Amino acid sequence: MIYILEGLDDFSISQRIEEIKKGVGDGEMFLANFNQFAGEKVSAAELKATVETVPFLASKRLVLVTGLLGRFEAARAKKPARAGTKGEEWRLFAESMGGLPESTLLVLVDSHASSNNPLLKEMAAGADVSHFPLIKGEQLKQWVNRRVVQSGGSIAPAAVGLLAGLLGSNLWVMASEIEKLVLFARNRRIEEADVRTLVSNSQETSVFALVDAVLEAGSTRAEKLLQQMLQSGAAPAYLLYMIHRQLHLIIRTREMKSRGRPDAEIRRELGINADFALRKTLEQARRYPLSRVKAAFEHLLETDLAIKTGKYDGETALNILVAELGRSDTTG
Repeated sequence: MIYILEGLDDFSISQRIEEIKKGVGDGEMFLANFNQFAGEKVSAAELKATVETVPFLASKRLVLVTGLLGRFEAARAKKPARAGTKGEEWRLFAESMGGLPESTLLVLVDSHASSNNPLLKEMAAGADVSHFPLIKGEQLKQWVNRRVVQSGGSIAPAAVGLLAGLLGSNLWVMASEIEKLVLFARNRRIEEADVRTLVSNSQETSVFALVDAVLEAGSTRAEKLLQQMLQSGAAPAYLLYMIHRQLHLIIRTREMKSRGRPDAEIRRELGINADFALRKTLEQARRYPLSRVKAAFEHLLETDLAIKTGKYDGETALNILVAELGRSDTTG
């Protein structure tokens, strides 16, 4: 089975991936039957060999590929080495995923794939395709209400509106703040005053500072910032995804800037609501070499895999990641 998960709502995408994972098992069985690839680097031959591998002592194997569709977007796609040969590179990947054994669950994840993406058009007919755009307006308010109820609380309509206005479509931050608000309200309804008291941009601002420290390298500032955030109650999973999200936004911003896209269009396409967040992302995109950002992003994917396969717990993996990146001088 092939699943294609596309969109900027990485929170909902991650939840969908967790649902798919349930079909593989857990613990050592999951570790033995899970493969993850960066779409920019994997070859068609490597992917073919992996998806055709028989599961080990299990009925299913999960193969997760991030960014493969984006590799063949018109603005980024590379020309084939020789025109008129057996086929462009995307065709090799389409062939590598054709005739997928029933025992393989293949998940392709990408933040953006246009309707004319050749690989998407080729694979969509035989795949379970889901789109995850950033949710806004009434949809966002409904999501907040559902999340509060699922967390065991209740919330006033005015508080929902304020929360949506303060945090926008960043569901990672939203989920974290809702959890704190439910605990804070202690079995009563969450009111507007609670949101004003408890919710702020402090954690997101701290994430920007942490990303700066990681990308600057050459010091232990990143480690010190991380410890401060953990001691203040920030969850490792939240911090990992916020760093992941910001690095991803920097890469996308650099690419759009290189094509001459205006700031307003970048804001709209990336779903950045807050002026401060836009300014900071644009600044980071200008300041740091793309090779450095991509190297950090790849380290982050390795850290995510280490957590999911049980090699490290979240806090240990995050500490190792930040220590390595903060001291590294790698520019890719």
